[in-house]
Amino acid sequence: MREALSENPGVMGVARDDVLSALLANIRLSGSLQFCFMPTGDWQTDAAPSLAALSARASGTMPFHIVVAGRCWLKVEAEVTDLEAGDVLVFPFGTGHQLGAGRDGMLVLPTRDLPQKPWREIPVLRYGAESEGVRLLCGYLQWEGLSFGPLRQALPKLIHVRTRAANESDWDGDWLRATIRQMTDEVDRPRAGGVSMLPRLTEIIFIEILRHQIMMAAPHATGWLAALADPALSRCLSLIHDDPHRDWSLDELAACAGLSRSALADRFQSILATSPIRYIRDWRLTLASMALTTSTQPIAAIAYDAGYATEAAFNRAFSRAFGTPPAAWRAAARS
Repeated sequence: MREALSENPGVMGVARDDVLSALLANIRLSGSLQFCFMPTGDWQTDAAPSLAALSARASGTMPFHIVVAGRCWLKVEAEVTDLEAGDVLVFPFGTGHQLGAGRDGMLVLPTRDLPQKPWREIPVLRYGAESEGVRLLCGYLQWEGLSFGPLRQALPKLIHVRTRAANESDWDGDWLRATIRQMTDEVDRPRAGGVSMLPRLTEIIFIEILRHQIMMAAPHATGWLAALADPALSRCLSLIHDDPHRDWSLDELAACAGLSRSALADRFQSILATSPIRYIRDWRLTLASMALTTSTQPIAAIAYDAGYATEAAFNRAFSRAFGTPPAAWRAAARS
């Protein structure tokens, strides 16, 4: 049956080892929002800012903050972190958090004070009478990649990158700082196309931060980011993500990874807590979930692309993975 992936050996060339590019080619940012936030004096935001009024949907919505100038603090639960210019924060799961400066300052609610869309220019929200203060670029990203279990499980609740302190040999903080300066310039000097330019610059920064997370993965860590840092698993995952609909065999994947079948299976289990075949099935179902949302393909055609011989088998597998049948998933996305 088509559901059963092939176990027959095959011959193929080695695909490029850039899994992140292959994944991003299939899962792009589906939306974003940016605004400039400039409070002065002592201030603080709500401890649980809501993006409900800003985002078309809550699923896959990731708030971010970029500290352009000044200093402030971040509070997540009971932990307080000092922030400085050049710091980039991303909350993959929309974790509640609070920003502020000083103690017991005025309450500011930037998400409430934003003007109604559409915007001809990026909104700049100023609070307080002082001329000098903190300057942040804030907003959210919508990314369907979080529906893919191995990636979702690999991401922390907060990604915090200090570009001024970057000294890792394989990562250039200067490049990221230059991109942030370009974003600031688009806000300070509005030009035609600026509202379209900022989302693309934000996407570039997000990709660079993901690359940084991969590079910083501990050698013996587990999870999807650690798998990308493992040469053998990275080659194997690159093949899968470059051609997810191929009937991959365990022999093919093991040969290209330079491992035996058992060694590859053991490494998948120890780092990704799954098998190679299960990983392929899960990725195909993720692609199917996006096809249901973004295309008008019949469900039977999507089921076939996902490797299922019958729509009924696809319905069962999809319901197990996402907690709802394909038709209901598509209807919810359209509503």
